[in-house]
Amino acid sequence: MSESAKPEAGLGRRHGGVSDETVEAVGSLSEALEYVERARGHLYEFHQLIGHADLVLGEACDKLRDAGHVAVADRLELDLVGRNVLYGRWTFQIVEEFDDDYWSIFREHERRVREELQQGARHVFEAEMKEKRRTRGRPGHEAQP
Repeated sequence: MSESAKPEAGLGRRHGGVSDETVEAVGSLSEALEYVERARGHLYEFHQLIGHADLVLGEACDKLRDAGHVAVADRLELDLVGRNVLYGRWTFQIVEEFDDDYWSIFREHERRVREELQQGARHVFEAEMKEKRRTRGRPGHEAQP
């Protein structure tokens, strides 16, 4: 890192001896985790949307029944209300399996790599990018709050 790009006191997260290549590699690992976090959010959104759809479907069955369409309501209720979205699974089970078998393991590996290679420091790559890109002395470009 050039002298002009060195972080100001307090913003620097890189510990001595950590190479640019290591910072970039760990940054990529953290970026991958960020995508997994986003995917997890979408999975939870899927879980909530399907759950809400099932409740609305139940209400639709009740309304169809009240309107005199008992056979239609019964067919929908028997085949769709409470149905598994994947074989043997409601969405909460999908979320739990994802959290237990992938997300938590990914997070632990990312944390462990940061501990081993960057003394636990997070977002070193981004902190250095901020330092390189900000305009010193300009409002809104402060190094820290």
